[in-house]
Amino acid sequence: MAARGGRGGGGSSGHCSQDKSITLPPDEIFRNLENAKCFAIDIGGSLTKLAYYSTVQHKVARVRSFDHSGKDIEHESPYEVTVQEEITARLHFIKFENTYIETCLDFIKDHLVNTETKVIKATGGGAYKFKDLIEKKLGLKVDKEDVMTCLIKGCNFVLTNIPHEVFAYQKDSDTEFRFQTNHPNIFPYLLVNIGSGVSIVKVEMEDKFEWIGGSSIGGGTFWGLGALLTKTKKFDELLQLASKGQHTNVDMLVKDVYGGAYQTLGLSGNLIASSFGKSATADKDFSKEDMAKSLLHMISNDIGQLACLYAKLHNLDKIYFGGFFIRGHPVTMRTITYSINFFSKGEVQALFLRHEGYLGAIGAFLKGAEQDNPNQYSWGENYAGSSGLMSTSPDLCPMQRTRSGTFDMFEMDRLERPLVNLPLLQDPSTYIPDTVDLTDDAMARKYWLTCFEEALDGVAKRAAASQPDSIDAVERAEKFQQKYWNKLQTLRQQPFAYGTLTVRSLLDTREHCLNEFNFPDPYSKIKQKENGIALKCFQGVIESLDSLDWKERQLALVKGLLAGNVFDWGAKAVSDVLESETQFGFEEAKSKLQERPWLEDSYNEWLDRLKEGPPHKCALIFADNSGIDIILGVFPFVRELLSSGTEVILACNSGPALNDVTYSESLIVTEKIAAMDSVIQSALKEERLLLVQTGSSSPCLDLSRLDKGLAVLVRERKTDLVIIEGMGRAIHTNYYAALKCESLKLAVIKNSWLAERLGGKIFSVIFKYEVPRE
Repeated sequence: MAARGGRGGGGSSGHCSQDKSITLPPDEIFRNLENAKCFAIDIGGSLTKLAYYSTVQHKVARVRSFDHSGKDIEHESPYEVTVQEEITARLHFIKFENTYIETCLDFIKDHLVNTETKVIKATGGGAYKFKDLIEKKLGLKVDKEDVMTCLIKGCNFVLTNIPHEVFAYQKDSDTEFRFQTNHPNIFPYLLVNIGSGVSIVKVEMEDKFEWIGGSSIGGGTFWGLGALLTKTKKFDELLQLASKGQHTNVDMLVKDVYGGAYQTLGLSGNLIASSFGKSATADKDFSKEDMAKSLLHMISNDIGQLACLYAKLHNLDKIYFGGFFIRGHPVTMRTITYSINFFSKGEVQALFLRHEGYLGAIGAFLKGAEQDNPNQYSWGENYAGSSGLMSTSPDLCPMQRTRSGTFDMFEMDRLERPLVNLPLLQDPSTYIPDTVDLTDDAMARKYWLTCFEEALDGVAKRAAASQPDSIDAVERAEKFQQKYWNKLQTLRQQPFAYGTLTVRSLLDTREHCLNEFNFPDPYSKIKQKENGIALKCFQGVIESLDSLDWKERQLALVKGLLAGNVFDWGAKAVSDVLESETQFGFEEAKSKLQERPWLEDSYNEWLDRLKEGPPHKCALIFADNSGIDIILGVFPFVRELLSSGTEVILACNSGPALNDVTYSESLIVTEKIAAMDSVIQSALKEERLLLVQTGSSSPCLDLSRLDKGLAVLVRERKTDLVIIEGMGRAIHTNYYAALKCESLKLAVIKNSWLAERLGGKIFSVIFKYEVPRE
């Protein structure tokens, strides 16, 4: 994901209020305010959600060939690296209690420097109540937008741009939140918005939706009747009472009526036959907790049944629930989930949204930014600037729940290129990039979190060392280290904070935090040096390969590809070797490889395919590391494919991550190789070898979020072979990815724990050749 960080704060001093309950400095909340361009606000009964768009200035590492200027100068490295400033776009969303609205508006007004905004889009009931205050404080005209339109726009936006947005709630399972794979086509769906009442909306397309029903019995009913029954006036306190109650003390059950289950109708004895039924006959006082629980069940069951009936009537199987009544409360989500499951007989799931509270603000923002057309871009969540989903269990992390009640943040970065599915995915709706779900797997989670913690000190030192001319590099590296450490501690307590926890998300979060403190490419100098060394060896490797007969050459090519993949600075076992053994090279890497048979070994089937079948029409290769990997591993393999008549699309990361080769680096490396090799040179000239960018800046690979240009090319060239190399791309992700065409997944396992888990040892080899099932 090409998400980028920017300067951490609003570049300002001062405080939002002297109120000690504001737990974060305001310039950490209203980040980058001096570059804010467009505002929107959604004000509910108790919470305000503010949205704004800003331009973010940050450093990027650029590579370019040396300008010889007519002089014959030999450079050790193949190109020069320069650091430049770049401007990108970011969306900021901040949620805070209405208690703080005046002080927050004051802070915003004091720190708006260059805003071009003359109007602020507003939605929600409070847009009327606070209209005069907003206009007075900010000097902006308030333009009110329809609540439902904003809600739908916001919902479509998060469903399209955030892969782990949707979850099912399972209170009694090991994992509270079960995240869903977002279907590439999000429509149609049913949105059930539970505020004071209930609105049920059928959404068919981006701008086509209709209100199809609703009920006056909703959150307001629960609050109002609850206040009458318990004398408790606060909504959250009422829910807290309900969480402690036993509804069976108040409700009449089937077994109370029939003396057991009612077999004729297939009804469980524990089913509610009559809400509050016992209160009519029992001569006793009922506890507040029991009455609150009974009331919650009554209203949730009513809403659940209504939602199921509408879903059935309109043939919809996706129901998203939102609104003030939900708001991440465990008791509410649990009762709604039970109700939907019961009335649909398990055919429909109750689904909730991770950023449900922001939908109105996002929609209002989009309405105000239509001239910039944010929908023409892809966006990605910036993990460095987002609070993350909290546990709904008050027992799991009580301090966290208390603290976060004041402010919550969510940030999205505009990606420079639209992202789409790889057209060769067998079934995009069931594709899951990640091999292991760390949210579910406690042992794996503990190992990988510890692994990332232990590596953190080294990453921070490398980041500082990558900018020797910067006077504040060490200070920024320490800030990066602290921020990422805090994220890891949050994920220990709340592994579901940003969706399904995976090795990929841990790596991506680290990259976001590095970017946040202006370390765009800590490995740029290492890559520059290693590319230079590998290029000097290229001709020798090719001559050696060309001297072999066909069969020997195929195995040598595969071993070369695997040996190249050993050079991965992201693997501690390798980085330790590379740091200590400066002469460690291509031949040494080959000697580290596991002897055949490999841990996963379908090489013989691959050889038979090459021998007996016609050449592939076009191969798509996802490259991994710079240096020896791409130059001495991938390019000889590419050269062989080209020589056999196969076209090649070589896909490299759009932006830097670890020592992975980037698209801009691959252009220069390919130019240097073409000058040495006629096969590569003619293939480039005839466009049989094409270099493209993936749209990603991750060490892993999500085939559902790839550059649109790459997807178009894959279709045009009728690609029939996909080659994925590297531990991040072929093991942590895509190990089980099913494709419509033949595929090769190759990697060397450079982590002892992972190797043992897969039944091997360090430097075990994965060579997985797959043919699609008919």
